[in-house]
Amino acid sequence: MPPASPAVPGVDRRLFLSSLLGVAAAAGLSGCAGAQAADTVTKGSASAPLSSTVPAGTRLKIASYQGVQQLQFKLAGLDDLPFTVSDWVNTGAGPDVINAFRAKSLDVANNAGIPPIQAHFQGYDAKIVGIGITRKPTYVFATKPGSDIKDVQGFKGRKLAFSQGQAQGVVLLRALKQAGLTDDDVQLVPLTSNQFFTALQAGQVDIAPLANSQAPAYLKQYGPKGAHTITSGVVDLLNLLWAPASVLADPAKAAAVAAYVPRWAKGQVWAYEHPDVWNEEFYVKTQNLTLAQARSITALANKPLFPSSWEEAIRWEQETADLLAEGGFVKKFQVGSLFDRRFEGLAAKAVAAEYRR
Repeated sequence: MPPASPAVPGVDRRLFLSSLLGVAAAAGLSGCAGAQAADTVTKGSASAPLSSTVPAGTRLKIASYQGVQQLQFKLAGLDDLPFTVSDWVNTGAGPDVINAFRAKSLDVANNAGIPPIQAHFQGYDAKIVGIGITRKPTYVFATKPGSDIKDVQGFKGRKLAFSQGQAQGVVLLRALKQAGLTDDDVQLVPLTSNQFFTALQAGQVDIAPLANSQAPAYLKQYGPKGAHTITSGVVDLLNLLWAPASVLADPAKAAAVAAYVPRWAKGQVWAYEHPDVWNEEFYVKTQNLTLAQARSITALANKPLFPSSWEEAIRWEQETADLLAEGGFVKKFQVGSLFDRRFEGLAAKAVAAEYRR
């Protein structure tokens, strides 16, 4: 586990966070010049029209964190893909996805809005190809055992788990801003989300943002020891698919991604419409939760919504990038470059009207 950030105020501390979270990416680039050159080698144009036919023999490596996408496709009968999935990659954290993109061990992934911003800041070119909208909070703030913190205002002066390259990081920054606090009012401890549980348990941090699906397991173990959760009402709007620009510049792979996007949307709708089956097959059988815990998670689930127009998503992504830039975590830029609008509306067209917006 990385050490807590040094108590250096202002930009120096923020640069420390940025550099620490970029270490893994940099470590994967031995022979950096060669890797960068490889990323720029393309077989076509990223602006070329998408083909409606996927050439025979096309293969994609797709992220399926905890087996979610793969299981949804199986249960919903969506696994008749017109291409070969050479690997369902069990990775979900933004920094891990960026590293996998760089290593060419992953072609398309499902994340929130922050990882594409972080990839851009690191100089890696990847594009958003599918968008879902969430309207209800998907994260709560968990306290360490024995904590007396009652609300977000109580975060002042405390140690907060912070992942700059993941949704949890921007949810934390938005919650602080909503409470009238800045990152200078707290101590940000740079971690990735898979380290949050351990950091809370060990008392390394006072607060960590946990997904709604993670909170029941944490509270089951540490609730009796005084751990609790705090809600803020902060929504993380974007649930998206993205892919390296080099993948999308390959006409065959771009066509395969375009075929995958509608099925990605349909898989989410199927899980939403079949909560009893999903609770049993995913949460109980693969996550070892009780049926009651599973039901408490699905009760908080967002109704899948897929926009025909990406304008709202682009505005939200710009607000997120600007918030990070204000804190000195990234440089200010226009996020429109992150969106491959050839894919705009593909997800929305694939679902019933009630799931479009």
